[in-house]
Amino acid sequence: MNQTARQSDTADLPLTKLKGVGPRVAERLSHLGINTVQDLLFHLPLRYEDRTRITPIGSLRPGDTAVIQGKVQLTEVKFGKRRMLLSRIGDGTGMIGLRFFHFNAQQQQNLARGVTVRCYGEVRVGQQMLEIAHPEYQRVDPDSIPEVQPHLTAIYPVTEGLHQLSLRKLTDQVLDLLTQDRLVLPDLLPADLIRQADQPELKAALLYIHRPPPDAPLDVLSEGRHVMQQRLALEELLAHTLSLRKLRHRSQQQQAPVLKGAGALINNFITALPYTLTGAQQRVVSEIEHDIHQPVPMQRLVQGDVGSGKTVVAAMAVLHAVEAKLQAAVMAPTEILAEQHFRNFSDWLTPLGIHVAWLSGKLKAAARRKALASIAAGEAQVIVGTHALFQEQVEFDRLGLIVVDEQHRFGVHQRLSLREKGAQNGQHPHQLIMTATPIPRTLAMTVYADLDCSVIDELPPGRKPVETVVLPDQRRDDVVQRVEHACREGRQVYWVCTLIEESEALQCQAAEDAARELAEVLSEFRVGLVHGRMKADQKEQTMAAFKNGELDLLVATTVIEVGVDVPNAGLMIIENSERLGLSQLHQLRGRVGRGSQASACVLMYHGPLSENAHARLGIMRETNDGFEIARKDLELRGPGEVLGTRQTGLMQLRIADLQRDQALLPKVMQSADILLKSYPDNVELLINRWIGNATQYAEV
Repeated sequence: MNQTARQSDTADLPLTKLKGVGPRVAERLSHLGINTVQDLLFHLPLRYEDRTRITPIGSLRPGDTAVIQGKVQLTEVKFGKRRMLLSRIGDGTGMIGLRFFHFNAQQQQNLARGVTVRCYGEVRVGQQMLEIAHPEYQRVDPDSIPEVQPHLTAIYPVTEGLHQLSLRKLTDQVLDLLTQDRLVLPDLLPADLIRQADQPELKAALLYIHRPPPDAPLDVLSEGRHVMQQRLALEELLAHTLSLRKLRHRSQQQQAPVLKGAGALINNFITALPYTLTGAQQRVVSEIEHDIHQPVPMQRLVQGDVGSGKTVVAAMAVLHAVEAKLQAAVMAPTEILAEQHFRNFSDWLTPLGIHVAWLSGKLKAAARRKALASIAAGEAQVIVGTHALFQEQVEFDRLGLIVVDEQHRFGVHQRLSLREKGAQNGQHPHQLIMTATPIPRTLAMTVYADLDCSVIDELPPGRKPVETVVLPDQRRDDVVQRVEHACREGRQVYWVCTLIEESEALQCQAAEDAARELAEVLSEFRVGLVHGRMKADQKEQTMAAFKNGELDLLVATTVIEVGVDVPNAGLMIIENSERLGLSQLHQLRGRVGRGSQASACVLMYHGPLSENAHARLGIMRETNDGFEIARKDLELRGPGEVLGTRQTGLMQLRIADLQRDQALLPKVMQSADILLKSYPDNVELLINRWIGNATQYAEV
């Protein structure tokens, strides 16, 4: 049933039309983003359980998840450390125990001796026999023919006060209406496109995914690779791509100031640099210049490996804004990275007579008032800070350019809200977004479809690859000797203490202990300490002392992942390295190898290693290439982790998986072109179906 752009009857239908949905249930469903009957159809299963057959008790093995049926032989309440209800049931082939920690008198009655029950749950080894803890169960008539589920049982995402059974019953009602054609659900992908992409129809896909037949391949379904799942994955990726393309189209309809000046500042800046820009930097600078010379807002993402010189490229864009008599804002996700940018921009731009201001959440009231006044008056030409930059009290005089570093740590809405904040007289500032987390091109085209992408794929000349070794922490003494040797040669060393548990306090404690211990063992050398709980000025002083060569060894938590640039630092030790992701390890390692001499990184781990951790550390040893590392990181952890989409609210996918479904992306791009050109009315309906109000972040 292929219909073009007519608001479907399904989408119109409120949930209260369904049996069993009153105001309270409707409210609970709305917590899951389910407000209409269509939303319910697109609330898709997380996984499946096979309840299509009854398994004889005698054939059960520990670890099996099964449906069983038997007669209750005994039920009793046991009192020990905690009260529990124990039942024993048999079916002639064997016996099994049922154990309940939470129960009431009603349950006790339901499981009275002689009653026949059907149970579902996971079998495990008990004290006297196999048992199931807290099984789902129901009383059944022993003389009737056993009725089992006619299809695999879908397990859905639920919320407090809403159980699987209620959700399944509601979904059953909607699926019945769909089967009987009493609901109109338009297929928003044109028929020729579905044929071309060799995909099943939407209705067939939904019926199959919600209620797979008993012989459905559970392994294929659990991996999300079934053709019916792929049909919906294609549509979901298409909806996200279209929403980002719409964002882009909207921004291209807006006006932006043309950032063009005489070029004197740029020339003076380049002349003062102690090195020549790489070919890749020059290419990206040209791409940026082309964009900011247009009267529409630039939306450009610059990907570049650690140390590839992204900040210099950003500084040149900033100078264009200043030359055009406009302000530029530079935003970083953490205090420490923002401080590093503030230092760099101040060192580069102050000699050129440019006023660089600092704004962060930790500024004292008087300093903050002064900074805000200077920004509003236009005296501050370049403003560097954290997300404090888009708070309400901040008013820019004339903002021409926004630079956002480590984009994946900010939400799309945060980035866009800064752009809206800088809008004046119908003009929006240009945006330059930077990331040192390179991602493969196909993925970038999907996730950043609202941006143009540039890549700095060349390191400055003279940078040698960092030699990486992996050692167990039993060899800590050897590592300390290596540190001593490096310090004796006049090289500086980082010692990084990573998260022992998910607690900043414990991490800081570990760093303090390590610093004390190393200061005792290496008493002739100067040891400094930096962690997240120190005051900003304390951190700043220690970092500056290390940078100026007044410290030999800096013990730190992962706060130094991004930030300090010390060419004389030639050795880095990372403790508990198995606890970090690949991109974080790569970022940390990028702190060394910034000078011309050979550098090394020691990854210490606490065994035994999981297979995944073993693979990560192996990759770090094999390559220094950030793009290769990003590719592997994607394979191991998936895009949600790598791109930080958990935090950003970007691409919250229900059935598609960017890593698994990469093969669909060319079809997605092609379909997006066809829909925008020939079926524009379907675009909004498709976005609403899959993303709903989430696209509102575009208008913040």
